[in-house]
Amino acid sequence: MSDPVNTESKPKSGWLNTLVDYGPLLVFLGVYKFYQPPETSTFGEIAAVIYGTIAFMVAAVVALAFSKWKFGKVSPMLMLSTALIVGFGALTIWLRDERFIQFKPTAIYLLFGIVLVGGWLRGKAMLQILLEAAFEGVDKEGWLKLSRNWGVYFFAMAALNEVLVRTMTFESWLWAKLWMFLPLSFVFTLSQIPMLLRHGLALEDKPDVVKDEPPTA
Repeated sequence: MSDPVNTESKPKSGWLNTLVDYGPLLVFLGVYKFYQPPETSTFGEIAAVIYGTIAFMVAAVVALAFSKWKFGKVSPMLMLSTALIVGFGALTIWLRDERFIQFKPTAIYLLFGIVLVGGWLRGKAMLQILLEAAFEGVDKEGWLKLSRNWGVYFFAMAALNEVLVRTMTFESWLWAKLWMFLPLSFVFTLSQIPMLLRHGLALEDKPDVVKDEPPTA
């Protein structure tokens, strides 16, 4: 029998989860677009990228702390993606090369794609573990299919990111992250609902999987 107290205290603010995931990206875009570093800046021509990266790293850590404070826990997916943000951000600052910040989404997508598809091949629904969530009524087969589908989606997004990096300017790529990747995530999430309903998901417990997609600016 489920604990009614825990059920009632479960946070339902999907918009807050989306803000946690994409807020740091907006911070990066704002700093990169509007901050004008002084002419004496030691970072040279790449200064806007460097300062944007610093702001992004700080915002990602703040978002993780906010998630812990507001929701009482941080999903493994968010922790791993934040660690990669800080790691690749540090490389970008140290080597002063924007390619590291552009490769980071590819690395994140590949990592989660491998974890999810690898788990599916072994009969393990890794998405359920990564999100630390259980949608009431969804059976094991439904979770396995969802993990497989999200794994394939992440591989496709990794490929898309590499195509955009090679065909767009840095600033155009940044805006594509907001206006292309975010809508695709919502559309893909909605496309999974019919399958989950066939595997027992109650109508009042529609999944909000996109809320825990890794922030990948």
